[in-house]
Amino acid sequence: MPRTHRMLLTDDLLATIRERAAGHDRDNTFPDDDLADLRAAGYLLAFVPPELGGRGLTLEEVAREQVRLAGAAPATALSINMHLVVTGMAAVLHARGDESMAFVLRDAAAGEVFAFGNSEAGNDLVMFGSRTRAQRQPDGGYRYFGTKIFTSLAPVWTRLATFGLDDEHPDGPRLVHGVVTREGTTTKDDWDTLGMRASQSRTTVLEGAYAPADRIVRALPPGPNADPFIVALFAVFEILLAAVYTGIGRRALALGVEATRRRTSMKYDGRAYSQDPDIRWKVADAALAQDGAELEVFALARGIDEAEDYGSRLFAQLVGLKVRATEAARVVVDLALRVSGGAGYSTGQELNRLYRDVLAGIYHPSDDESAHATVAQSLLGPLEA
Repeated sequence: MPRTHRMLLTDDLLATIRERAAGHDRDNTFPDDDLADLRAAGYLLAFVPPELGGRGLTLEEVAREQVRLAGAAPATALSINMHLVVTGMAAVLHARGDESMAFVLRDAAAGEVFAFGNSEAGNDLVMFGSRTRAQRQPDGGYRYFGTKIFTSLAPVWTRLATFGLDDEHPDGPRLVHGVVTREGTTTKDDWDTLGMRASQSRTTVLEGAYAPADRIVRALPPGPNADPFIVALFAVFEILLAAVYTGIGRRALALGVEATRRRTSMKYDGRAYSQDPDIRWKVADAALAQDGAELEVFALARGIDEAEDYGSRLFAQLVGLKVRATEAARVVVDLALRVSGGAGYSTGQELNRLYRDVLAGIYHPSDDESAHATVAQSLLGPLEA
């Protein structure tokens, strides 16, 4: 039977969001209006189970929606991605009988907005080490002290999923994952970037931010870990991140096709550039990259939904997807610019903005070096001591 995919975002809503995107990029402002419309559409409840008042979408369905949203406004999609990742992790664990993040689903149903406070400057261990100090409290909760970068949704989040190192834990050093409120945090106004400007992924300083004991999700040893929490984090984060950049590629390809049909060639007696064999080759190259990315994103998302057993290659599949999808998007945007002529080089053109937005993909984890190391280990085993 053919698959049906539930959609929360109407074409009219996406068109409205697209109209706003250029202004938010130009003015370097957070898209509060987009967030309000997405909330009204139930999009922040996409992963929340119906029994809690949510929409109960699968990871594949949300990935498909994120591709559509990113095609309208990449920075809006990237920012809301963080809320979806946190709630998506909770939904994946919930579906597997792990209720350690069930409070996230309940809080989201009550209107809370989640963000990630994980990335740190100079920390190339990413999730497997931390410069942030996690200080255990007498009641079993934790206070966090440190600085987190790239905190998307910075102006509006009400709950922050974060982690830090407790080097005095009775079981040895532990990376403690918890959820805090804004109390004990400072958000810097330091986001002025080449692209993805509306995401407003500002720096967050943790100054004793408190996670009570019932908001502590895990305390794990530093280093790689196949705990279900880490598996859920990598799966949802990498797949939805790949979906955002795949959405940029889809939109760029559509703009490139439109341009080749609109532009005319004196060399070909006034016919459209879509009749130029060299231009057709470039459009086909872009489509080959785009089609592959879309098929892979949705297939891996479906595999996670269906709890497919990827064995020891799961992390390799996830980080590989991120690298291939972000690189494919860069290729597609570049080819779209090449077939669109000099107009796309002008400030204010949508392709110009997509070209800047797509570059952010190289900075998200997992980066090329980390991904190659993960893939090599999955095939060749660990490096010898």
